[in-house]
Amino acid sequence: MKKILHSSLARRSFTRLAAAATAVALLNPSLAGTALAASAAPPASLEKFVVAGWSKPITEVTNLLVDEDKGFFKAKGIELRYVPGAGGGDALRNLLTGQADIAFTDPGSFFSALEKGEKLRAIYDIYPQNVFNVVSLKGSNINKPADLKGKKIGVYSLSSGTRQNLLVLLHQAGLSESDVTIVVTGLLNFAPLMQGQVDATAATDTGLLVGRQKGLADVNVMEVKDTLNVSSDLFVVREDTYQQKKPLLRQFLAAYRDSAAWMIRQPDEAAALAVKYAIDGKDAAINREIIGLRNLASVSAMTRKNGLGAFDLAVLQKAADTYLALGLVQRPIKVSEVVSQDLLPAP
Repeated sequence: MKKILHSSLARRSFTRLAAAATAVALLNPSLAGTALAASAAPPASLEKFVVAGWSKPITEVTNLLVDEDKGFFKAKGIELRYVPGAGGGDALRNLLTGQADIAFTDPGSFFSALEKGEKLRAIYDIYPQNVFNVVSLKGSNINKPADLKGKKIGVYSLSSGTRQNLLVLLHQAGLSESDVTIVVTGLLNFAPLMQGQVDATAATDTGLLVGRQKGLADVNVMEVKDTLNVSSDLFVVREDTYQQKKPLLRQFLAAYRDSAAWMIRQPDEAAALAVKYAIDGKDAAINREIIGLRNLASVSAMTRKNGLGAFDLAVLQKAADTYLALGLVQRPIKVSEVVSQDLLPAP
């Protein structure tokens, strides 16, 4: 019976996400005519390139995991390696300690590192939509940010975007981190909420999807995008890397955009490959839903005009100003000085 219900849910979600993915592909110029990278002969020698991830190798980053089969990065002369992390702050630490060439991180972690004096530059907008949320059970009567006062709230880790975006919601209600108790629950882990160990959990859209398929029901969801619809994740490099390795970074971004365009155009193939490469990818139907959500988060009005990875600097500046106004950073950040779009592939 459980399997039948699961299949029914998957089919309904497939129809919705397939239609959305079709619209994405038709509206985004960077997807038109993007050839499969594997069809091109790779260079004779490959240059090693390390991505510091915010997560373990999970389904939503499938396009970074499948180069053995698809060859997007090899076609651009890159031997890709993925280093897992436990949040955007973790990704930046791996970058700053020299364990990676580029970090897959969230704007809040990026702003915090800049405030501490780190010399960094954002070069690609991975997910221009805010995918974070705070979830509570219906019976808890947590319906708005102010209701979080005095509550126990789960986050993936203390260095994750879940914590950063939770703070945005709290400050909107005049609350601070000291007004709640933050509990580290781990990635995609709704068990503490379901078992009553926390009153609410900060998560993402994909985390909520998986939680619902594991039995989470009757929940209230506060979407952070309703407060601040800023990018969820960016590619960030050290300033010296930006200055000294522009050709290599251009190769990486071109390969990444090809891989992202493939995942948007071929979500079923990506879902099938996630079974092989993603640690949470055992069920292709669930993979397909997760990939559909990430595909939607990858596009915006700006990317439809200028291609995948394009920044909306006005929105990112608004986010930096909001973080300052809320006290999440203590000094102004001028994003035009720490964001560059000159390495993006042509749309």
